[in-house]
Amino acid sequence: MITEKLAPTPHQNISTDETLEFKVEDNDILAKLCGPLESHIAHLEIAFDTQLTRRGNTIFISNATKQKTIINEILKFLHCEIVSGKRIEISDVDIAIKYFSSNGFQRSKKGLHGDLLNGKDADKEFAKSVVILTKNKPLIPKTDLQKFYLKLLLSKEVIFGIGPAGTGKTYLSIAAGVSQFLKGKVERIILTRPAVEAGEHLGFLPGDIKDKVDPYMQPLYDSLYDFLPSSQVAKMIDSGKIQVIPLAFMRGRTLANSFIILDEAQNTTKIQMKMFLTRLGQNSQMVITGDLTQIDLGKPSESGLLQAFKVLRKLPGIGFAIFESSDIVRHALVEKIVLAYNEKKL
Repeated sequence: MITEKLAPTPHQNISTDETLEFKVEDNDILAKLCGPLESHIAHLEIAFDTQLTRRGNTIFISNATKQKTIINEILKFLHCEIVSGKRIEISDVDIAIKYFSSNGFQRSKKGLHGDLLNGKDADKEFAKSVVILTKNKPLIPKTDLQKFYLKLLLSKEVIFGIGPAGTGKTYLSIAAGVSQFLKGKVERIILTRPAVEAGEHLGFLPGDIKDKVDPYMQPLYDSLYDFLPSSQVAKMIDSGKIQVIPLAFMRGRTLANSFIILDEAQNTTKIQMKMFLTRLGQNSQMVITGDLTQIDLGKPSESGLLQAFKVLRKLPGIGFAIFESSDIVRHALVEKIVLAYNEKKL
């Protein structure tokens, strides 16, 4: 049971017209709502630049914030999710923050939250989300653009995912690749990156070429382990069903019956991008992901991703998903960091 009212805290002299009180009677639900070490509350504090205080079974929303009502709606929505049996994670808190902040309080009452309060399914746009099934877990897109991106991944032969870090471009594409492999639609998954260092030098790392390249490819391995058991990933790599290789090793190959992902594509040259795109074989899909604000080439204008966007964006059969900072689904601070850098044009 939730009750909310405007009231002062017992320990502070705060006007009853300013402080919002959010009370949860069930201690177990309250613990899930606050998150481990109250991390969910901390996320809300960061997102709204305010302070939330929990005393007993009550969360007090600071009188200093002008968005008390939105925070209250977010807490009500998350509470309903927990009551319905859903496990709340940080990403769910971030999505609720984005939804209620962008739609506004009045509109949100009629959308996602309003349906939940009436015991119905979530907002229709969210309920129709594409679901990707993998061996470890199902993957549901967190934003409308992620949903659009997944639909492209299931319908187009060549897909570009362009946007800032944390929007799920690579993660979602690997999930789609694993799903396609498990369904028998492709025979192998190929993951590649251009060997352009972002400030470090691979040549100084110890070992042979595989030893040098593997740390650079680690983010791709991390995503694979989220969707397949680690033992299966190892077996598939040994058998060649999963290949994680530098872009330079792609020259001369024709890639048929494959799901191919080019990550960090902003660091390809124009020649490399053309070479990669022309590797496409029968019954294959290609996904190209990158962030045009993080080009590590000596001359950013030489980026193959930048040229491909200009040349191919109107070509039938090729899909583009352009992510923005509002699509970031990592820690709440990531979006603020990206926006701060963008404002300074760094």
